[in-house]
Amino acid sequence: SICLLMLTACAKTPDWDYDKSANFSNVKSFAWIPNASLTKDTTHYQISPLMEQRVQKAVNDTLAAQGLQQVAVEQADVLVNYHASVDSKVEIDTFTTGYQARWDNWGFGLQNQTHTQNYEVGTLVIDVIDRSTNQLIWRGAKEGRLKKNQTPEQRTLAIEKTVTTILANFPPK
Repeated sequence: SICLLMLTACAKTPDWDYDKSANFSNVKSFAWIPNASLTKDTTHYQISPLMEQRVQKAVNDTLAAQGLQQVAVEQADVLVNYHASVDSKVEIDTFTTGYQARWDNWGFGLQNQTHTQNYEVGTLVIDVIDRSTNQLIWRGAKEGRLKKNQTPEQRTLAIEKTVTTILANFPPK
């Protein structure tokens, strides 16, 4: 589901951007932005309240493992928000199936076959906002092919892996 919805092993590496002037060494606590919603702008089957719970738990656990404490919004150094999107993509594979004699020209020629496949890609974006200035100071994103027919356990593991990978560069090294 943020593979994102099932981000798979062949997924791209994360994309990070951040404010180089921000002082990340002072970031010790976090809270979710009020009304943070993963499902707000999408009705895709895999981005559901169940997926939202998985992502929030994975973010909470990952930030806690990095030494940040979850506190009330008023006390937090940074606020966390997230977004998810799903896009359809087309994969085109052309492969050689053999040689074909062409006596009208020169000897032999290659015979190619093209196969196209539609698939869905989910992207998970995690934003970190400086609570005192209300400015975005860090953003991480990762996309991956959405897998169908996964068990809840497989979805949870995929989300945990995706979130851990995205937050591997927060705070920036």
